[in-house]
Amino acid sequence: AASGIGEAAARLFASAGATVVLADIQDSLGAGVAASIGPDRCRYMHCDVAREEQVEATVDATVAAHGRLDVMFSNAGVLLPAGAVMDTDMSALDRTMAVNFRGAAACVKHAARAMVAAGTRGSIVCTGSVATCQGGFGPAPYTASKHAVLGLVRAAAGELGRHGVRANCVSPGGVVTPLSCKLMGMDAEALEKLMSAANLLHGTALKAADVAEAALSLASDQAAFVT
Repeated sequence: AASGIGEAAARLFASAGATVVLADIQDSLGAGVAASIGPDRCRYMHCDVAREEQVEATVDATVAAHGRLDVMFSNAGVLLPAGAVMDTDMSALDRTMAVNFRGAAACVKHAARAMVAAGTRGSIVCTGSVATCQGGFGPAPYTASKHAVLGLVRAAAGELGRHGVRANCVSPGGVVTPLSCKLMGMDAEALEKLMSAANLLHGTALKAADVAEAALSLASDQAAFVT
């Protein structure tokens, strides 16, 4: 949550009145974002979602500090070069699944535990991708990991509804973020032009703030019956 969609979401949720716990492995960036939002609205915690014990510790610390957890926005992800299907780098596959899928599963698991234990009618939102439901938009490991996230969310929605906990997935197309710029080897302006030309809505480029707005909507009472 120290950059890109996560940073945009942290700022937006805080501006909407939420108390935000921002979790990432980019400590200097994360601490800087939290400080700029303000200590009364945001704190930073180091958390590598590929390590379940860190996810559990982050959720536990949040509940200890604030009494409950209302919303989990699971957004951490990697998009690693992995080659064509016939040349798949299996180490890249393992790392991609560890962060994108296993990390999301840990976030859903521990958020759900906290919400159910407290009787909180909470909201869990996971970031998918256009690759969540289509092929051809990324390497096979990335596409598989995002398909898995959608399956996880659907299963969670089916199980957690009896407790009043909702689970949803926001699946954006290409977004100009530090991650996508690095992957494409382009600066933000050039990548935005490329994406705006390729989008179905020509002349527009999806921004991190747009995805954050979707996450906030799904987390809010506006989506009280959406799961």
